[in-house]
Amino acid sequence: LLSFPSTFSLLSCMLLLSRTLPRTNLPRPRLRFLEISRRYPQYITTHSRYPKMASQTFKLNSGYEIPAVALGTWQSAPGEVKDAVSYSLKIGYKAIDGAYCYANEDEVGEGLKQAFADGVKREDIFVVTKLWATYTIGDDKVKEGLEKSLKSLGLDYVDLFLVHWPVAMNPNGNHDRFPTKPDGSRDIIHSHSHVDTWKSVEKLLDTGKVRSIGVCNYSVKYLEELLPQAKVVPAVNQIENHPSLPQQEIVDYCKEKGIHIMAYSPLGSTGGPLLTADPVVKIAEKRGVTPSTVLLSYHVARGSTVIAKSVTPARIKANLEIVKLDDEDLKELRAYSDDLTAKKELKRYVYPPFGIDFGFPDKS
Repeated sequence: LLSFPSTFSLLSCMLLLSRTLPRTNLPRPRLRFLEISRRYPQYITTHSRYPKMASQTFKLNSGYEIPAVALGTWQSAPGEVKDAVSYSLKIGYKAIDGAYCYANEDEVGEGLKQAFADGVKREDIFVVTKLWATYTIGDDKVKEGLEKSLKSLGLDYVDLFLVHWPVAMNPNGNHDRFPTKPDGSRDIIHSHSHVDTWKSVEKLLDTGKVRSIGVCNYSVKYLEELLPQAKVVPAVNQIENHPSLPQQEIVDYCKEKGIHIMAYSPLGSTGGPLLTADPVVKIAEKRGVTPSTVLLSYHVARGSTVIAKSVTPARIKANLEIVKLDDEDLKELRAYSDDLTAKKELKRYVYPPFGIDFGFPDKS
C-alpha cells in the first residue's frame, strides 16, 4: 500500500475517480470516504500522519500498556459503530472503549471482526468494556456480565474490564439495563456494597478473560472506601474530564496510588461546548491546530488516556493528531479551570439519575 500523506492520498483517489467515471450530464455518485477506502485501498494510506502519537502508551500497574488515545463508542448511532471501529483500527488506533450499557457491543464486535480480516492483529489492540450495574451482585452475576460482553465482541478476553458505576441495580427488575420502581425512579439495591462488586471482579483475573481491571466514575471518597479492602489496586479510573471539570483532586489521588486516568467527554459533551472556550481557541490558533486537537492533547499532557468519540472518518483520523502542549499552554488551561472552580461554575455533563451521592465535590 502507498503511504503518501493522508490528504494527498485522498486527493489522488478523488482525481482518479474523476478521470475514470463516464463523462455524462448525469450527476455523479457521491462516494463516502469509507466507501472509497474500501473500493480503492491502493490509493488510500493506512499510515497515520501521526504514528508516534498513535502508538504512544502508558504503563498500567498491572504491567500492561494502554494507548494514549482510544476510540469511544458511547452514543454512536446504530449502523455506524461497525465502520467506525474497523476504520479506526485500519488507520492506526490501538484502543477501543465500549460498554455493555451502550447497547452496541454486537456492532463493535462486527467492526473488530472486519479489522481482523483486514490484517489487524488481536494482540496489537487494547479493548475496554465495562460491567453494568445490573450485573454487580455476586460472583456469578459479575461473570455473566463479562461473558455477555465477550460474546458480543467476539473475543476470548478483554484488555481492561471496568466497573461502570459504583452502584448496584436490581438484576431481576423490569429492564435489563435500567430497571425502575413503580414511581419511575431507578431500582437501586442500596444494601449492596461496591466493594463486594470489586472483590468479584478481582476473581476474574484468574480466568484469563481479563488482563487488567479498574473502575469508572470513582471519587476520592469511593476510592478510599475501596482500596483498604482491595487485593488488587484498580489499574484505571475512567472519569469525565475536561478543562471545565478538571477533577484535579481525583487525578492527583489516582496518580499517588498508581491508578491511571482515562478521560471521557474530553470536548465537554455532545456538540463540543468547550470548542469555543477562549483559552482553547487561543492555543489552537497559536499552534495551528483545531480546538478539538487542543482538548484531546490536554489529557495526554496530563498523563491520561483520552477517549475520542466519532463515527465520521475525517474526524476519527483528525483525533489522532495529538500535539505537545508546553507549560504556558497548560498554565492557561489550568487558570481557566481554576476560575470556574472559584466561581462554582464547573460543568459535569454525565451524571445518571441514580439518586446517589458519589462524593464528587461539584455535586455534593
